[in-house]
Amino acid sequence: MVKLEDIDPSLLPPNLTPTELENLIAAYYYSCDYVSPTCPVSATTLGYYPNKGINIFLSVGFGIALFATVYHGIKTKTWTYSSFVAAGCALELAGYISRIPLTSNPWNKKAFETQIVAIILAPTLLCISVYLTLKHVCLSLNPTLSRIRPRLYPFIFVPLDISCLTVQAIGGALAAGGAVSNIRLVEHGNRAIIAGIVLQVVVLGGFGGVGGEYLLRVKKWITSGEAGAHAVELWEDKRFRRFGYAVSGAYMAILLRCIYRIAEMAGGWGNHIMQDEWSFVVLEGIMVLVACLQLAFFPPGMLFPQMAARMAEGKKTVKGDVEGQTQAETSSGEKGVVGNLAEASTGTESEKAVPVSSSVVKKKDSI
Repeated sequence: MVKLEDIDPSLLPPNLTPTELENLIAAYYYSCDYVSPTCPVSATTLGYYPNKGINIFLSVGFGIALFATVYHGIKTKTWTYSSFVAAGCALELAGYISRIPLTSNPWNKKAFETQIVAIILAPTLLCISVYLTLKHVCLSLNPTLSRIRPRLYPFIFVPLDISCLTVQAIGGALAAGGAVSNIRLVEHGNRAIIAGIVLQVVVLGGFGGVGGEYLLRVKKWITSGEAGAHAVELWEDKRFRRFGYAVSGAYMAILLRCIYRIAEMAGGWGNHIMQDEWSFVVLEGIMVLVACLQLAFFPPGMLFPQMAARMAEGKKTVKGDVEGQTQAETSSGEKGVVGNLAEASTGTESEKAVPVSSSVVKKKDSI
């Protein structure tokens, strides 16, 4: 990128302010359509020719994840979970396919704008699927150990995640709108994108803290000997553990990616981190691909049937919910009648302890 101090003032209109000069330079480079001596690759936002092979590899990887997600989603009817994973994979696929034309022409504006929007927004959709899992884990193990009513998890974290998406989208729109002639608008857009990603890291951190604390309480409950056969069986089930490890791995990969994005965007468009291709490939592309593949190939329909059945059947209750809630009631018996009545009065119908003789509980937890 040309620096202001390198420009011959005699070649410019008189009485330009620094901001007007920056806007003039931005407008000039926005008019570039291909690499030339006056439009060098070093002046592009990326500052390099993207590696064609790695972008084809990532495109194929996201395509495979998309196909697997759609297949398992249709087969097991886990519509909500699978839809968000599929949407995230589809956006990533569109983003990396759009990077392929940049390998021969980094000035291709349509390709650049498509890939930057798709790749920035896609992980937010993957987060929604991760957030949905905690509710079903709580309902299947012991809902009374959760400090938040399980049905509220999606209503807390999904809107927050959508807020992150909205802030980033607004930032992208501002940056795109100012790219032609208003460098300050581009800077404001960049700040909005950073704010959205920072908010996303905060939300992810909060979710990880709540989920981790719940699992520690469940582990203590299991090892105490108070848990019933169903909870112990589910906790030790290898398929359930594989699902938990996959979701946890996807969560960590997305969190690392978001932290990288904050550092990348903090220096503004075209900074040295943004122009380092391999840090982008590893900390953005590979991290999100790992998350997509884990969510695609370790789906609840195969490894967590309680969640899949609840999502597929809506109000019909999974047998494990009834047993798990019964065990929760049994384990809390030592609190006394007054304590149990007080605890029951604050819960929703789907979270109260159920008598041993009950076989069906109505639910509204179909998300």
